[in-house]
Amino acid sequence: MNGSRITAVGHYQPAKVLTNEDLAGVVDTSDEWIRSRVGIRTRHIAGPDEPVDELAAHAAAKALAAAGLTPADIDLVLVATSTAVDRSPNTAARVAARLGMPGPATMDLNVVCAGFTHALATADHAVRAGGAARALVIGADKMSEVTDWGDRTTCVLVGDGAGAAVVEASCEQAIGPVLWGSVPEMGHAVRIEGTPPRFAQEGQSVYRWATTQLPPIARRACERAGLEPAELAAVVLHQANLRIIEPLAEKIGAVNAVVARDVTESGNTSAASIPLALSKLVERGAITTGDPVLLFGFGGNLSYAGQVVRCP
Repeated sequence: MNGSRITAVGHYQPAKVLTNEDLAGVVDTSDEWIRSRVGIRTRHIAGPDEPVDELAAHAAAKALAAAGLTPADIDLVLVATSTAVDRSPNTAARVAARLGMPGPATMDLNVVCAGFTHALATADHAVRAGGAARALVIGADKMSEVTDWGDRTTCVLVGDGAGAAVVEASCEQAIGPVLWGSVPEMGHAVRIEGTPPRFAQEGQSVYRWATTQLPPIARRACERAGLEPAELAAVVLHQANLRIIEPLAEKIGAVNAVVARDVTESGNTSAASIPLALSKLVERGAITTGDPVLLFGFGGNLSYAGQVVRCP
């Protein structure tokens, strides 16, 4: 076996739902203002007793169940997150402990909104190189914990959640070559900084970059997989803003693809957004096994990473 594939996915969101009307009672905003600017209607918010590793473990357990595997079958756990409170133990180790795994390699990756696609590429490389047989790749963030709930420009955007994928060795290469990079000199455009850490961004700069610079990069990810954008069954972009997602999907040229729009009900969940949206598409049967799907993360650090995968 010299390839890898995603064999199952799963997702988890906290029970509490925060509506636009709820936010209008906290800051100077309205449902119309939020929908017209970012397309978000609701978001899920974790409680103070729900740490990010708990969100991650719930999503991971669902992915394992869908794959028909036990925690003992996994030898590598990668968690993409930028909202872990503690430096050590890392989030991946805490997920492994929650699930009772008997000794996998555990690593966190902090590439913010592009974290999951970076982690997926890392798992693909590890499996194909023989460093792991089965990997659990998780994107999980608790954005509510790094948000200033008095700032109407950011608090309307965020949500909490997690998504997970099981990656296994395969005779075929069902995870396409990654195309990744960054714009380091513009890293200030999206930040989680300070003590306590707070999320901030330069919205117009991010919007212009995403809608003008990223379409040709996403098309190149398709080229690396040997596909034309028109052959894609689905496009799952980082769920940042509907006004970014729709123009970007159109400019890629994926004219026949289902476009994930989970941002409308989940908000921006950072590293969780892509696996969460992908899992929902699979769950409701919007895509079927073997379908080519473009995953493309972008945002924090002004980093990006994308690859075409075959639907589990």
